[in-house]
Amino acid sequence: MANITAPGPANAARSNTLRLRSVQDHIDELPMWADGTRLPSVPMTGMQWLIWSLAAAGKFFEGYVVFMTGVALPLFSREFQIGAFEHGMIGAASLFGILIGAVALGGLSDRFGRKPMFVVEMVIFVAFLVALCFATNYVQVVIFLFGLGLALGCDYPTAHMIISENIPSSKRGKLVLGAFAFQAVGALFGTAVGFFVLSVLPQLNAWRWMYASAIIPAVLVTLGRFYIVESANWLSARGEISRAEREATRLLVRKPQYPSQIKLAAPQSKASESGQSFAALFNSENRRATILASVPWFLQDLGTYGIGIFTPTILAAAVGGSSDHARSIVDVIQHDITAAKGAALITTLLILGILFAVMLADVVGRIALQVWGFVGCAVGLFLASLSGFFVDGEQLLLIFAGFMLFNFMTNLGPNAQTYLLAGEVFPTAIRGKGAGFAAAFAKVGAVMTAFLFPILLDSIGTQALLYCLIVTSLLGAAVTWLFRIETTGVSLENLHGKGA
Repeated sequence: MANITAPGPANAARSNTLRLRSVQDHIDELPMWADGTRLPSVPMTGMQWLIWSLAAAGKFFEGYVVFMTGVALPLFSREFQIGAFEHGMIGAASLFGILIGAVALGGLSDRFGRKPMFVVEMVIFVAFLVALCFATNYVQVVIFLFGLGLALGCDYPTAHMIISENIPSSKRGKLVLGAFAFQAVGALFGTAVGFFVLSVLPQLNAWRWMYASAIIPAVLVTLGRFYIVESANWLSARGEISRAEREATRLLVRKPQYPSQIKLAAPQSKASESGQSFAALFNSENRRATILASVPWFLQDLGTYGIGIFTPTILAAAVGGSSDHARSIVDVIQHDITAAKGAALITTLLILGILFAVMLADVVGRIALQVWGFVGCAVGLFLASLSGFFVDGEQLLLIFAGFMLFNFMTNLGPNAQTYLLAGEVFPTAIRGKGAGFAAAFAKVGAVMTAFLFPILLDSIGTQALLYCLIVTSLLGAAVTWLFRIETTGVSLENLHGKGA
């Protein structure tokens, strides 16, 4: 902030003439020099960066835990002597928890506030993470992974809203997606830590140390979330103007200070209780937004979680090893190490894809990236499906090329943009419920995939399964285009009701 001087007389005059404004107007206010020249963009405050970093940490833990499960699955299978059904239950447990948490807990942020749920979800996460590390049987593993999913599910709508309702409109796309990028960073770290732990501790119970590695960072993030402000946008929508002004003032602390004084206009109307229920998502005013936010995300999760969780399994099979046919525990661990290294290489494309999404979301637009991302996913899956016609090196090359293209295009397009759109297209009063419902509906697809993938891999094979995912990707592109609502660069206060 050192390069910014205090707003001059022209800016002060402007503040006096437009004293009663909305929260977003104050957040979006451009500082002005004394001669009337505006700065090109709104600088972020320390509180805004704190909110962003703590939200990004939540996405990191999601990628870390969910994708680490892919490395841990062969160890679970051998230690607890489980079959394909139980294998699928473990893979689906955290995703089913995300489904329930998104709709049951995420929607509570509309009632109790963004900050309380932002804290509560991390408390739940830490409690179940510690419990998982001491699980003694298969049933406990499923229960504790489900508990982790509850916390991560709550984080889907809450983290998005805590960012988007506290930052300038012009930076919303890149900052929300920048935080979401840490899901891919977490996925890479999860597979890398899995590989490291297996290398240092080649034992069946190594999975306990994999999950334990996240405990201390998670506790620190939990403590940090107690110090952020409540969303002034949410408070204002509820008619709590005095408290909204205080929280907005804390949010916008700068040196030199601007705006010098925050005075908020009362909302034109206060939403009724019926207007804030889940039924409101399906009325004529919000139905288009609900379809756009939910259906493509569901179709995207069918592929993203199936490919993400079971990449180590597929690669292990491709190189000639699986936990079911391994001759010894040493074989199980060695095959898992080899698959984890391959999965980590493929996962790096998730990070590259989200970096491009961050750069392009506010330039190209959400809808275009989502449509072409779905098409690119279909092309990547088609390349991987061709591996069934080859053997040895050629087969592995096609799997790697296809999965890497899929990971790049899904994070450039649907995996990033569905998350971004779900937190933008609903009005403030039901934004938590809308984003939570969309995330929960999407996780129906993720749970189906995680549970059925190991069963279908055994029954119909990898190639037929990939053909099915190609169809769902193309369908996602079609639904996105038919129900499109472009949100790029538009204030959240002006989004509701906008269509193509």
